[in-house]
Amino acid sequence: MRTALVLLFLLALAAIPGAIVPQKAIAPAKVLDFRSANPQLSKIYDALGLFNVYTSPWFSAIYLLLFISLIGCILPRIRVYVRALRAEPPATPSRLDRLPESATTSTARSADEVLDAAAAVLRRKRFRVVRRDGSVAAERGYLREFGNLLFHLSMLVLLVGIAWSTLFGYKGSSIVVTGQGFSNNVTQYDDFTGGGLFRDSSLAPFSLTLDAFTVRFETGPVQTGAARQFTAKVTVTDRPGATPHPETLEVNHPLSVNGTDVHLIAHGYAPVVTVTDGNGNVAFNGPVVFLPQDGNFTSTGAIKAPDARPETLGFQGFFLPTATVDMKGPHSLFPDALVPQLFLNAWAGTPRPETGTPSSVYTLDTTAMTQIKDAEGKPVAVRLKEGEYFDLPDGRGRLTFVGWQRWAKLQVSSSPGLPLTVGSVAAAILGLMLSLFIRPRRIWARATADGDGRTLVEIGGLDRADARTGLDDEVAAVLAVMDDPGEDVPQTSEGME
Repeated sequence: MRTALVLLFLLALAAIPGAIVPQKAIAPAKVLDFRSANPQLSKIYDALGLFNVYTSPWFSAIYLLLFISLIGCILPRIRVYVRALRAEPPATPSRLDRLPESATTSTARSADEVLDAAAAVLRRKRFRVVRRDGSVAAERGYLREFGNLLFHLSMLVLLVGIAWSTLFGYKGSSIVVTGQGFSNNVTQYDDFTGGGLFRDSSLAPFSLTLDAFTVRFETGPVQTGAARQFTAKVTVTDRPGATPHPETLEVNHPLSVNGTDVHLIAHGYAPVVTVTDGNGNVAFNGPVVFLPQDGNFTSTGAIKAPDARPETLGFQGFFLPTATVDMKGPHSLFPDALVPQLFLNAWAGTPRPETGTPSSVYTLDTTAMTQIKDAEGKPVAVRLKEGEYFDLPDGRGRLTFVGWQRWAKLQVSSSPGLPLTVGSVAAAILGLMLSLFIRPRRIWARATADGDGRTLVEIGGLDRADARTGLDDEVAAVLAVMDDPGEDVPQTSEGME
C-alpha cells in the first residue's frame, strides 16, 4: 500500500508537465508555435518527451508500476477477507470489563435463557452470532472491508478503462457548413488524434448532413447578445446502405452513432462569395468559413482563388454579422446577422504550380502576392453588403457577396473504455461510502451462576473502527433483555481502551 501511494503521488507529479507544456495530442498548433519561439528548449523537451507526456515511456512506467502495485496490494487483502468471512466470531475474552464498553447485571433467569435472549436481540441487529458454552459471541460490519476492497478494485478497473480509451480511442473535429455533410473518415477531419493502437479501420462508417442550424440570442435589455439556443438539424446515415434518419443535435446533448459520440462545440458564419477572374471566368464560388474573434462574432477569414487567371486572387479581412465602423474600426455590435457586411483587402499574384504543401484555409499566404491598389496608390479596401459586388482595378476581376450561411463545429470521439471508467467511479464511491459509514463491531455476553441461585451476566463491546458512537447503545440493548421486573438497575461501566 505504501508503494502504491508513493506511485500515485509520482503519477500526479508526472502529470504536471502535461498541464503546462502544450501537448501534440491536444494542441498540435500550440506545439508548433512553441517550437518556433523556443527552438533550443524544444530539443530538450523532445528528448524528455514533454510534448507527449501521457504516452512517454517514463509516464507509462509509473502508470504500469502503479497498476502492478495495486494488484499486489489487493490480492493478499482479498484472501484475508475471504478467510474472515468463513471464520466464526472470536472467542469471548476472559475480562469483558476491560473492553471499551461493558456492563454487568444479575438476573433470576437461567444461563440458557439469558444467552438465548442475547443471541436473539443480536441477530435482530444483524450480527452474526455464535453460541458457545456459557457465552455468546457476535460480530457485524464485514461490509466495511468489502467497501475498502471494492474501492481499491475500482481504482484498478479505472486505470484499465483509462488505458483502454487512451490506446484505442480517438477524437477529432470538423467544421460543417449548413447544407454540407460529414463522413467519418480521417480525411474529413480538420484535426484528429488517435490512440497508440488506433487504426483507421476502427472508425464507425457513418455520415451526416447539416440540414439547418438555428441560433437565437437575447435581444432584451438584460444580457443582450447572450446565447439562448443552438440547435442543429442533421440527417444521419448509420452505415452504408442504411436508411437516413433525422436527428437533433444540441449543446450538451450529443448524438451517439455506432458507439461514436458527436458533440456540437462551436458555430460561426460562412459568407457565400463568387470570385470572377480577369478573363471573366468564375474562379471560386461558395461559402468560406470565417472564425469568430469575440462575443459579437467579429470574424476573420480568407478567400482564395488560386485558379484565377491571368493572376491568382486572394482576399482577407472581416465578416461582421451586425456591422458598424467607428473609432475602433470595423466591428460587430451583435452576434446575430442583422447587418452582415464584408470588409476585405485584395491581393494578386503570379500563378504557381501546386506543391502539395499544406496551408491554413483561414489565412492568406501573401508571400508571393502583391496587394492590389487603386488609382491613387492606396490599398483597395472592399466593403460589401449582402448582394453587392466590387470590381477590382485594372480589370483584375470581381468579388460578389452573395449571402451567408452558418457553420457548426462537430467533435467526433470514441472512448471505448468510458463505460468501464464511469462504472468503476460509481463502484469506488459506493465502496468509499461502505468503508466510511459501516462500523465493524463485536459484542460478547457471558452468563455464569453465582452462589445465591442467580445468574451473573457480563456484556462487553468492541468497536473495531475506532468510532465508539452508538456502541454503548448496542451494549445497553443487550443488557435490557436481561432485566427482570422489579430488579435493581444494572450497572454499566467503561473499561480500559
